[in-house]
Amino acid sequence: MSQPQPVPLKLALRNTPDIELWPANTLRARSNAHARLLARAQWVLRRKRDGAYLAAVVDGTSHALVPHLMREPGLHAAMTALRAQPMHARNGLEHVGSLPLHRLHERLQWLGLDAENYSAQVGLPLVPEPNWLAFAGIDQFQRPLWLHIDAARAWLRMQAAALADAVMLDAISGYRSHDYQLGIFERKLGRGLSMPDILAVNAAPGFSEHHSGLALDIGTPDAAPAEEAFETTPAFAWLCKHAGDYGFVMSYPRDNPHGIIYEPWHWYWRTSNA
Repeated sequence: MSQPQPVPLKLALRNTPDIELWPANTLRARSNAHARLLARAQWVLRRKRDGAYLAAVVDGTSHALVPHLMREPGLHAAMTALRAQPMHARNGLEHVGSLPLHRLHERLQWLGLDAENYSAQVGLPLVPEPNWLAFAGIDQFQRPLWLHIDAARAWLRMQAAALADAVMLDAISGYRSHDYQLGIFERKLGRGLSMPDILAVNAAPGFSEHHSGLALDIGTPDAAPAEEAFETTPAFAWLCKHAGDYGFVMSYPRDNPHGIIYEPWHWYWRTSNA
């Protein structure tokens, strides 16, 4: 079995409350009209609420991809982040800050949830989003995997060690924004699921470990993603034996105190001081 090529941790996603700034070479053009522009761009401004591409940045100049770009909520914060000192994921000298939580309460109010009561009920803290994330390769669905820089390094070391033992670990998903989590709730409510049923499977927006960039869902090619049957695979057995060596723990074992279903695929990097 061939060894994976090391992934250089030089790409970073810059994060703001409303807009993400993606390295353009990690995104695919969604129309022929935008393909040539994105091919020359260094950054793409991406709306967090629905994933829409807002603008492409070519040599410091923003080119609008939507009408009325200047009216876009959060554009000023995104452009300020773009002009900030470049972030390079190297040498272990990076500082990862946290975004403010001021918009989170709007999301929770829309769902009819009170942050303080929910936190007390499930024993989960509010989780702010990091202000930047490192590129940690490609996930099982051929999407860029974004993680906190420390978790990214630990994940790549662990993945390589497993492969050396002939065990294939795939990332299913990593960082998720508060808006992404809200979208999960919106879709499930639209399908007629009740709020208690959704909360038994998904943490409320603002309370998922995925928001931190320190958690990822792990799978393997011979198992359906995010299914309990993952516990029967050699990959899961390897994780149970070795994941702790890399700082990862399984967050939601059976009968966990948070009332979340058993998730043998969900692992969290706990060694960080972030």
